[in-house]
Amino acid sequence: MLAKENNGLSSVVPLYHRIFVALRDDILSGRRSDGSHLPTEHELADIHGVSRITARRALNELAGEGLVSRRPREGTKVTHRAPVAAIAADLDQALETLISFGRETTVKVIGIRTVPANADIAAALAITEGTPVIEAVRMRYRDDKPLGRVTSHAVETLAPVFTAEALLRRPLLALVREQGHAIGSAGETISARAADEATAAMLGIEWRAPLLVVERLLKDANGVPLFRTLAEYRADTYRIELSLNASAHD
Repeated sequence: MLAKENNGLSSVVPLYHRIFVALRDDILSGRRSDGSHLPTEHELADIHGVSRITARRALNELAGEGLVSRRPREGTKVTHRAPVAAIAADLDQALETLISFGRETTVKVIGIRTVPANADIAAALAITEGTPVIEAVRMRYRDDKPLGRVTSHAVETLAPVFTAEALLRRPLLALVREQGHAIGSAGETISARAADEATAAMLGIEWRAPLLVVERLLKDANGVPLFRTLAEYRADTYRIELSLNASAHD
């Protein structure tokens, strides 16, 4: 649901436009993939506490931008395909960098619970929608300033790792290794979006401020997904640096 107005800027932005922007960001970042269906007018109205007319206008704006198609009895379907550039990297080096990053920042565990996997999480973890998964939400800080919110979903076999005590003690990747799981492969997608009001309030930034969104999926040595992490970092405090070396074939 749309948060109550908390500043002069958000109070003058029409409700339909705020819904439009949130959905547009999800589509452009790839969080709502090509071919997926958006909530119906009735569902959007219930989710955000607005009228059906307001919800309809938001969906029509998306259609006007060419991001979705709207057809009777078919609903609203995403037609935009986010461009993706694949870059190969050394897994061991990348994992060690991530573990080092975890050690250099402090973490606060917001909550840990078991939830039914939605369609997006189920697809990532190769499980049936509705299967129970562990959800852990943490806040990362650097120099006592909010750096980002990190949300992880994992298969239930990782339950011993997903405790507040463990996550405060060690980075998640290190904990998974300590439990005896060998990381066989990992995939990472980096995109950008604007902060919604709830995220902005949590990170201490303005509504619509830029976020760097890092989605990471780790699999074991047999190619079985272990957990997916979605990190939303403040763009003014977080950056990614790549060291690229020319190969002998270039």
